[in-house]
Amino acid sequence: MNPRIEGSATELAQRIAKLLDKAIQERGRAVLCVSGGKSPVPMFHALRDLPLPWDKVSITLADERCVPRGHAHSNASLVSAHLLQGLAAQAQWVPLIDALAIDPLQLNLLADQAHLALSALGRCDVVVLGMGVDGHTASLFSQATELRQALNLDNRLSCQLMHLNPAPLEAPYPRISQTLANLLNARQIILSVQGSAKLAVLQEAQQAPNPRWPVSFVLSQHTTPVEIWTTP
Repeated sequence: MNPRIEGSATELAQRIAKLLDKAIQERGRAVLCVSGGKSPVPMFHALRDLPLPWDKVSITLADERCVPRGHAHSNASLVSAHLLQGLAAQAQWVPLIDALAIDPLQLNLLADQAHLALSALGRCDVVVLGMGVDGHTASLFSQATELRQALNLDNRLSCQLMHLNPAPLEAPYPRISQTLANLLNARQIILSVQGSAKLAVLQEAQQAPNPRWPVSFVLSQHTTPVEIWTTP
């Protein structure tokens, strides 16, 4: 059973910083992968001013929406505004998408570029995932056309283009998501869950792997350590 920890955003940030510092001490550098959305913002604010050798930390994303650089709905914009500030501004930023414009006919090329960027970055030391009330994590959605391929542990791609059908009304974009295999290549996964509705979904997802709750495939494996953090 994955350990479940109740803690504040500040305590979660301190845990992440401790893992990053350990990686730097052991290997000279650290790689942090984070998720978008509103939920991690308080943790980002707490983490960005913790005393770390940030110039030795690389930061990337678990997933991204297929929108141009600087778009208000991009996860990169959120991370730039809330994490890559203060002391953490010294970190190396590795976006999944770094295009000034998005050609709908070239989305596979974007996914290929993201795969190359993550492959060059190497193994993540800490992956911080969130979970939706629909049981998705990263952009592994139950209604994604490519979900089966993205969950296939034999998939050698670090990233997968994902089309959601139906697409969420608030963000109706194709996505690029790290594959399950690449997420599980991390040294440590932290799943942050907030709110009673999500806790109920979490309880369901912990029972067995089920495509209805894609996060269940992260929780059911026994090769990569997963900590579940519940924060107010």
